[in-house]
Amino acid sequence: MNLQTVIYEMNGSVATIKMNRPDALNALSSQLGSDLNSAIRQAKNDGARAVILTGNGRAFCAGGDLREMQAIGQKEGRAEAFLDEPLKMLHNVIRSIREADIPFVAAVNGVCAGAGVNFALACDIVFAADDASFREAFVRIGLTPDCGGTFFLPRAIGEKLAAELLMTGDSISAERAERIGMINRMVPAATLMNEAGAMAQKLAAGPTASIGRIKRMLNASFSNNLTSQLSLEAECQLESGRSNDFREGVAAFFEKRPPGFTGK
Repeated sequence: MNLQTVIYEMNGSVATIKMNRPDALNALSSQLGSDLNSAIRQAKNDGARAVILTGNGRAFCAGGDLREMQAIGQKEGRAEAFLDEPLKMLHNVIRSIREADIPFVAAVNGVCAGAGVNFALACDIVFAADDASFREAFVRIGLTPDCGGTFFLPRAIGEKLAAELLMTGDSISAERAERIGMINRMVPAATLMNEAGAMAQKLAAGPTASIGRIKRMLNASFSNNLTSQLSLEAECQLESGRSNDFREGVAAFFEKRPPGFTGK
């Protein structure tokens, strides 16, 4: 695997995917989109049971690469040309994160803007450094959100607050993001990766097949009616009830010992 703009590491059963364009604040280029897709596939192939997504340097991700957008527009003779295939590639990353049956933990360091916010929100759990900031910046350059911003944000913080952040493009601190439920936890910048790593390790040690089913049900919960969601819960419960992890969990409960889950 030849990754030009991503640093990929495996630590036990946890994969870390680090966006690595620090000079450009990890702005999302076509190459970065391709590398992120490749890294996620590699994590699955390596049997990762949890994934950490973060950025190298002083930013998590500053959003789309405006210089590349401009260059592609000039080459194609259309200012909006970047919004064709390159954007589809970035949307594929979002779908890969949401459709993966393993948990993703975002570790947001520093600047997180535009599509970068939505990459973080696509993850299942979001930790942010106390010096991080979030800005849905699309409207500030006359664009509308992409990469799932209008899907993830109102589900996290409600329609009215989402409208404010999306329509103004105002920046908010990690402290406010935690307070309004946009992220799970704000932690000291110096301990961000340790905190995110501890959460990823905790999830990886759990019954990851069941966690994958929880993710599937959460994905469906806002579009299903109650009857459909109850049916999905019954289906997932049946799958979990047939698993080795369920048998191990019950045995560990009665034997008063920690369970040894395998994700099977």
